[in-house]
Amino acid sequence: MSKQALIIIDIQNDYFEGGNITLENAVEASVNAGKVLEHFRANNLPIAHIQHVSANPEAMPIFVEGTKGIEIHENVKPLDGEKVFQKYYPNSFRETGLLDYLKENDITEVVITGMMTNMCVDSTTRSAFDFGYKCTVIGDACAAKDLEINGKKVSADDVHHAFLAALAFFFAEIKSTEDFLKA
Repeated sequence: MSKQALIIIDIQNDYFEGGNITLENAVEASVNAGKVLEHFRANNLPIAHIQHVSANPEAMPIFVEGTKGIEIHENVKPLDGEKVFQKYYPNSFRETGLLDYLKENDITEVVITGMMTNMCVDSTTRSAFDFGYKCTVIGDACAAKDLEINGKKVSADDVHHAFLAALAFFFAEIKSTEDFLKA
């Protein structure tokens, strides 16, 4: 029988208005992640909050320890007793206790929400798949930002959907918050 755990990746204040790297649709994504979080809480299922910490604040002045930007956003703030894993890399499994936590709880499926779709959500989902987990990404509970390559601007919406489409091709089922909660 399948047993799910929720992974909420990097929904931290630096990604919101007034933060150091504002994402498009961050508020909407966090509200949807909050709905999924409430579902997991109501069903007493395992929850893993992931919090990014800057390994080099001078080179990357986001998620700096001791700042408001590093704090997990109020829409998904962990409750006492919920696991919080700090990480220094895009992959939520790298040098964290996440894999051990999932194994200890006999998890077979992970439900993933968070930020940024094209970085930490993508990296974590692919790793979870490689570790043998069935993956579901809640697409409208994730967010991205505009990117640029070789002078060409790629909109946050295009970045977000391109990465979700790539994950859907092989690594994960992509669902909306509404569809996930209806199931």
